Amino acid sequence: MRKPHRLLLLTTLLALPLSSLADPSPERGRYLLQIAGCNDCHTAGYLLAPDKTPEQAWLLGDTLGWSGPWGTTYASNLRLILPRLSEEQWLQLARQAAYRPPMPNHALRIMEEDDLRSIHRFVVQLGEAGQPAPAALAPGQTPAGPAVLFPAPPAP
Repeated sequence: MRKPHRLLLLTTLLALPLSSLADPSPERGRYLLQIAGCNDCHTAGYLLAPDKTPEQAWLLGDTLGWSGPWGTTYASNLRLILPRLSEEQWLQLARQAAYRPPMPNHALRIMEEDDLRSIHRFVVQLGEAGQPAPAALAPGQTPAGPAVLFPAPPAP
């Protein structure tokens, strides 16, 4: 075999596993949710015990509030939201993400399409479960339960 052919064959073989990693799949979605920290807020208790939280409890939202100048927000139950959206609706929602803190909107907006599809497929595979998260509170309203308090940003 000539050297250029060997190089082409080697390059092709090395690229095969990489292309399969990018294909949307529930398994990839599971991995992405873990490394992106989605469970940290959207799964009650996960932040303090990530290795002890069963997958069945993932992404059910939380009653822990996140309070700051924007009011108080609660991590939504993604298992009640994503299964009710088509992948295309989810992509549109993610691309337009403009939620209140501490949601990292920019992370959703810059994710690759296949990664967003993988996340959707994993959450749909988990199935609908749980209750909706509490409604957000306006600035100045006191949350009924526990809340993480963010200080106001410094004045410019």
